[in-house]
Amino acid sequence: MDRSCCSRGAVQFRLQSSGKTKQHEPSKAAMAELAADQHVRYIVTVEKKKDSFESLVMEHIRLNGAYWGLTTLDLLHELHAVDAAEVVEWIMSCYHPESGGFGGNVGHDPHVLYTLSAVQVLCLFDRLDVLDVDKVADYVSGLQNEDGSFSGDVWGEVDTRFAYIALCTLSLLHHLHKIDMQKAVDFIVSCKNLDGGFGAMPGGESHAGQIFCCVGALAIAGSLHHIDRDLLGWWLCEHQCKDGGLNGWPEKLADVCYSCGCYQA
Repeated sequence: MDRSCCSRGAVQFRLQSSGKTKQHEPSKAAMAELAADQHVRYIVTVEKKKDSFESLVMEHIRLNGAYWGLTTLDLLHELHAVDAAEVVEWIMSCYHPESGGFGGNVGHDPHVLYTLSAVQVLCLFDRLDVLDVDKVADYVSGLQNEDGSFSGDVWGEVDTRFAYIALCTLSLLHHLHKIDMQKAVDFIVSCKNLDGGFGAMPGGESHAGQIFCCVGALAIAGSLHHIDRDLLGWWLCEHQCKDGGLNGWPEKLADVCYSCGCYQA
């Protein structure tokens, strides 16, 4: 989101002693009220700015952006602000019928991450009927490796994020039976650390993003009993910073992404 928006609502006042103008952040009371109309306006108009720097650098993950924006509209009960048929048509233009996966934009290679976003958006509009569900499920399940892990695409990068993404996608499609669930769970558990957290791979550093993904995957698999709730809860609480937000690693600044991951876990 445009960082400059944080200063637009700032209150200006003139210091009597110096004659200088100073910016002050909005009061806590003012910040407590969600500017829903402005959020809706931003989401609806940002898509039209095709030649902006932000649009160009995010072009390869446009499908993810569509999911974030449309989910926000849905939470604000404003999903009707967009043309559903137009959105669905664009989503399907990112589909690769030969593989069953979706790319992050038209003409981009398929990846399990973008495939999840496509399925989630179609669920928002209750339009899973446009999908060849078996083909998409075969694409996702085909990314499971012998050790139970999941690759993000045909190039083979493995990460616990992809395990969550795969399980989430297949759960939405009601095709969890297509994977070896026990192996998937075993791999995720092998990424658990002594501090109660989870890393991207066995032996990888605990990280808020991976923790959210592993907890989410285990929840879908009905295997939350593998988690040490007290120890993991302590890890998450320890990552709250003085400003109230949470970080993903020790000594990192807090941000809304890591805060979201910690709270969701």
